[in-house]
Parts: sequence; structure tokens; C-alpha cells
Amino acid sequence: MIIVTGAAGFIGSGLISRLNQDGFQNIIAVDDFSKIEKAENLEGKTIKEKVERNALFEWLDANNRDVEFIFHIGARTDTTEFDKGIFDELNVNYSKGIWEKCVAYQIPLVYASSAATYGLGEHGYDDNEATLGQLKPLNPYGDSKNEFDKWALAQEKKPFFWAGLKFFNVYGPNEYHKGRMASVIFHAFNQIKATEKMKLFRSHNPDFKDGEQMRDFIYVKDLIDVCIFFMHHRKNSGIYNLGSGKARTFKDLVTNTFHAMGKTPDISFIDTPADIRDKYQYFTQANMSKLRSIGYTRPFSTLEEGIDDYVKNYLSSSAYL
Repeated sequence: MIIVTGAAGFIGSGLISRLNQDGFQNIIAVDDFSKIEKAENLEGKTIKEKVERNALFEWLDANNRDVEFIFHIGARTDTTEFDKGIFDELNVNYSKGIWEKCVAYQIPLVYASSAATYGLGEHGYDDNEATLGQLKPLNPYGDSKNEFDKWALAQEKKPFFWAGLKFFNVYGPNEYHKGRMASVIFHAFNQIKATEKMKLFRSHNPDFKDGEQMRDFIYVKDLIDVCIFFMHHRKNSGIYNLGSGKARTFKDLVTNTFHAMGKTPDISFIDTPADIRDKYQYFTQANMSKLRSIGYTRPFSTLEEGIDDYVKNYLSSSAYL
């Protein structure tokens, strides 16, 4: 059996779809299933059992001998939430509990970290484990992910294989439920569909022109490919970046969304909301050499390729992965 936490969410549900495609049907889906807005993400997928998030540890005590792998994807990911206690509970302490079960029962583990740990990128975007203590995340979400990364590395007892993956800006199918936290591509598609126009955040940094803020955008299908690689690889434990390796502008992103929809770009700018303005990353770009060095060879989708697939094969028909 393979456990996927955050199973009804954006990345978790896409991962289950891929596992099913690869012939894995004994999937244990872990989530807070009371959130009905995520239910459609699991429609049509083959799942052996659904386990409520709060019941997982008891379930593992009873069923650990049948578990061959855990993907811990579930987390509180709202970067506008500033209640540290929520992140301590869901992102730090819950993750510690999963780690400890993986140690006790010798279960290999892949867990989701985040590029939010890098803050403004003062120390670059290299997945060098020696520099984790120097990183300065911009919000409690980033803090929680960095705190767990540091805790994991400091543990004397570790799963026989584990990997923490620092997800950069992920986009793609199955994010319909995410609201404000959905990708800019998702919001652009809906805004363009409704108005034929798109509004982007104005730059409040003199080093960047409006629309030229840059992020490393990674298509969710590519991210899932890496997760599957680690499930089979099961060596070279550690913390790894997971982005495309190439920063692109938001203007590029929106222009490509217009093109994929067969429309002429019409972009204007609005002020960045005050509650996130001083916590805003103007540039991210994953150094992917560490992942490549252990034998991962698949290419990552260009922004053009990813957006074209997402818009034409998913957003245009409200389809799911």
C-alpha cells in the first residue's frame, strides 16, 4: 500500500492519478475529507481506503506492515495565514509524527517542503543543507517548512530513505478549489474568459518593472514525475529543489495564457495587496543540479508547453488530472 497525505488536494490527487496509471491501486488516501470543495479531485480514482488525517497514526500502528511508501504532501499552504499555531500543528508537529512512524516501521518517505523557505533569496536558491539555518522565510508558512527541514536533518534516527522536496511555484490541473492560493495561470484563465483582459500586480520594487517579477513555475505533471522517480530510486536521501530551473516573468505567463486561449493579450496592473506586499518574492529560480546529480534526466516542461496543456486539456473543459 502507498499512503498519500493531502490526497484530495491539488498535488496529492494528481499524484494518485499517476500512481493509478502506473498500476498502483492500493492507495491509502489521507486528508480532512470534510472539505467537500475538494471531493471532485478524487472522482474516478482507484483508492483502497480513505483515512481521516487525525486517524493516520493509529491506522499506521495497525497496518504498517502493508505500507511500502509514504508521500506526505498534505500541509497548510496559505501564505496569507499568520497564525503560527496552525502551522505548528499541521506542518511541523504532524510531519514529525509521520517521520517518527516511518523510522519506527522502516517506511520510506517523500515529503513536501517549499521554496518559501528561501525568503527573498538572500542566500540564493541552492538546496544546500548546510545553509538551512541561514534562510529567512517571509511568512509563517515558509517558517514552518524550514523548521521541519532543519528538524529532519538534525534527527539521529531517520527513515532508511527519505527526501524533502522544495516545491517552487506549482501550477496545473486539480487546483479548482484553492481560491486565492490557486496559481496565477488559473486566475488568468478565469479573468480572461470573463473580461478578455488580465490584471497583474504592479511592481513595488525599483529593480523590477511591472509584470517582470520572476518566479520558477513548475508544471504539476513534472513535479509528479520527480515524486515517482524517488519512489523507485530510494537512495540519496536529503533535501532537494523541485522547480523547472528557469525563472520566467508573470508577463510571460499571462501572455502565454492568452495565446493558449486564442486571444490577444490585454494586460494592466494593480497594486499588490498591502497584506502581502512586504512578504513578496520578486525572484525565484531553483538550482536543479543536485537532483540531476543523482540520475534524474527527464526534461521539465517549458512555460509555453505547460500552459498550453493546462489551458487546452483541463481549464477549457474543467477537466481533472
